[in-house]
Amino acid sequence: MSDLGSEELEEEGENDLGEYEGERNAAGERHGHGRARLPNGDTYEGKYEFGKRHGQGTYRFKNGARYIGEYFKNKKHGQGTFIYPDGSRYEGEWADDLRHGHGVYYYVNNDTYTGDWLSHQRHGQGTYLYAETGSKYVGKWVNGQQEGAAELIHLNHRYQGKFLNKNPVGPGKYVFDIGCEQHGEYRLTDVERGEEEEEEETLLAVIPKWKATKITELALWTPKIPEEQQPADTTAGQVEIQGVEVADTGEDIQALTDIAEAEVIEEDADLSLEQGQDYSRDEFPYDVDQGEDEQEGCE
Repeated sequence: MSDLGSEELEEEGENDLGEYEGERNAAGERHGHGRARLPNGDTYEGKYEFGKRHGQGTYRFKNGARYIGEYFKNKKHGQGTFIYPDGSRYEGEWADDLRHGHGVYYYVNNDTYTGDWLSHQRHGQGTYLYAETGSKYVGKWVNGQQEGAAELIHLNHRYQGKFLNKNPVGPGKYVFDIGCEQHGEYRLTDVERGEEEEEEETLLAVIPKWKATKITELALWTPKIPEEQQPADTTAGQVEIQGVEVADTGEDIQALTDIAEAEVIEEDADLSLEQGQDYSRDEFPYDVDQGEDEQEGCE
């Protein structure tokens, strides 16, 4: 899904003067506080400087959208809130008419994204909260997509690892509240989705497959205190955290290997947030709420 945002809601330029009531400078330019009704039906009320929107102002589009915030030479720049026709809104920093910096986007389905933006796209560190399930993605974003180190947090467990093009990839682990961790690896595999004609190429979808390798107790961090070298053998009273290796085959590990047979759910990258598009738990090609079955591997 793309964050097209307000570029499709273009504001009238300084040459489209329309009707104006307000202050002017000695040269007759709009300067100071004023109110304008533009030829396309939009309205603006706020600060002007040398004929351009500059400073705090409110721009109302004829379709119901509006921007309340700072302008710099006719462009949204600084802190501002943009409310879209469907009721979704963005609150945060702008630069050169684009969402840029830190901001919060409130989607029409009550999901939220809080974090960094670059040229109108989610980029940098950010948190996406799924309102329906309470799950959230906390980590890196690149050009609007989940990419880099991140944590996918659910009600009773979480996944920690790396993401690429919205998919979990490579080594990672599931951490369960019941007191254990399941280590493994996500491997991307091509799966046939269908074909229209024999002459046409078969369409393929990339599905992340979870391969569990071992289960351990929770790896708790403790400060290192200089002590004398302990004997090699474990003495009474000591607790040894032992990794339980899991074989590649056998009925005993069926619950582990079946844990993350992630659903193939694609995101429409061409949707516009301006029209109410938002993330949902169906957006990502892995399961955002894998449920109780995963915990069976830890018992």
